[in-house]
Amino acid sequence: MTETKETSIDPKDWTLLALLSVLWGGAFFFTGVAVRELPPLTIVLARVGLAALLLLPVHWIMLGGLPIGFSAWRAFIIMAALNNVIPFSLIVAGQREIASGLASVLNATTPLFTVLIMASFGEEKLIFRKVLGVLLGLGGVAILRGQTPFTLGDAHTWGVALCLGGAVSYGFAGLWGRRHLSGVPPLTSATCQVLCSTLITSVLASALERPWMLAAPSVPTLWSLVGFAGLSTALAYIVFFQILVRSGASNVMLVTLLIPVTSLLLGHLILGEVIEPREIAGALVIASSLLVLDGRVLAFFGKRNRTRFDGPHAIRVTDKQRDR
Repeated sequence: MTETKETSIDPKDWTLLALLSVLWGGAFFFTGVAVRELPPLTIVLARVGLAALLLLPVHWIMLGGLPIGFSAWRAFIIMAALNNVIPFSLIVAGQREIASGLASVLNATTPLFTVLIMASFGEEKLIFRKVLGVLLGLGGVAILRGQTPFTLGDAHTWGVALCLGGAVSYGFAGLWGRRHLSGVPPLTSATCQVLCSTLITSVLASALERPWMLAAPSVPTLWSLVGFAGLSTALAYIVFFQILVRSGASNVMLVTLLIPVTSLLLGHLILGEVIEPREIAGALVIASSLLVLDGRVLAFFGKRNRTRFDGPHAIRVTDKQRDR
């Protein structure tokens, strides 16, 4: 078992987190465009396939050849399934039933599942603050769904469930990445991951959707696929693995706090999607849950209160002592 620890985010990574939120927020917009004409696996195949074509020459120029041997590629194959094939397919399928903005808000539950998964596998402590954050997050999802009960035959319910399934898969990807890819250069992780994803998705798409039989997509759809691959996949994963290596899985997943803002605005302004007050309320509750999970805001106000009551010579309480 690995050592139980809770890492703080590298100050340099805050800028990268903001960039990653824009890149991944745009992914929901690109999906919202492409899903109107193309089936899910075909969209995912185009996304990872084009990203692989973009990353391969960059990797060759900067780092040389790719790893050799199955033992080296095993970690990338599993990471590809957990971080690309499964969540991409589930989220794209979910966006056939729900708006891109709502899908991005549901994706914001990723840190909640990451915390539970990390605690279950002994990577991080499940302290009170994190339990509270998870409960708040689940409440936010309930608000998003509204008063209509969940029924298996309801398309909206399936859309919500599929997007939540993608968030769970991302949580397992964070665990796998921390354990097996922490010493791998970010560019190598991104390149090998999309290569494996391309092979897996090409088999699935060929068997289930036969992309070569589909009608030629329109120009906006083609441009959405290019943006999907180049910005929201190739560049985004380089940034993602850079943050993962330095600041840890739970911290990099905090990017999902920022993603809904981008995707909600793009979906509303360009795709004409309606933002309901219930969705705004649910997003705010999920945002508050992530702030509780992060702990920095609570620590800041706690420090101010201790200084106010104890004076300038107050004894500092470490994070470890506070968590107890």
